[in-house]
Amino acid sequence: MSDITYPYLPSGRTILYVPESDAFIQEARAYAKEHSLDDTVQTGSVIVKDGEIIGRGANGTDYHKTHECERVKRGIPTGQHYELCEGCHPNNHSEPRAIADALKNGHKTLGTDLYLWGHWWCCEPCWNAIIKAGIENVYLLKDSEKLFNKAHPNNTVSKQFADVE
Repeated sequence: MSDITYPYLPSGRTILYVPESDAFIQEARAYAKEHSLDDTVQTGSVIVKDGEIIGRGANGTDYHKTHECERVKRGIPTGQHYELCEGCHPNNHSEPRAIADALKNGHKTLGTDLYLWGHWWCCEPCWNAIIKAGIENVYLLKDSEKLFNKAHPNNTVSKQFADVE
């Protein structure tokens, strides 16, 4: 997997991959399906400590339903200037929401793992939150760089739950 070029990856960090059968990636998937408010790219994250899920988060807000996306209007590429649009703001990403959920429920996130369904990389603000929280590993679905990459011709964006509808 080292041949993947991510839009952002902090120095010294790696992304690990799990098969679709992995129980934690399935939990992240189920949470995204049930709770994501993004119509196109539904993401879900779970934080795991000692084999138990301690935090869950999904992306999105209803902002884009009533307002135009400022980033789209300006033609800003994915992963850049999320702060310009309330609907795209990093506070609405699944990773920080899962961290906030774990902390709200009294769990410490130091040394935990994060499983992310629905995306093929983590943006800089999310990596910053992951690192600050002391999360050790980030796991994505195997082949996510194809499945969830809008630029890949065989992506499943907007169709990622078609097999369970």
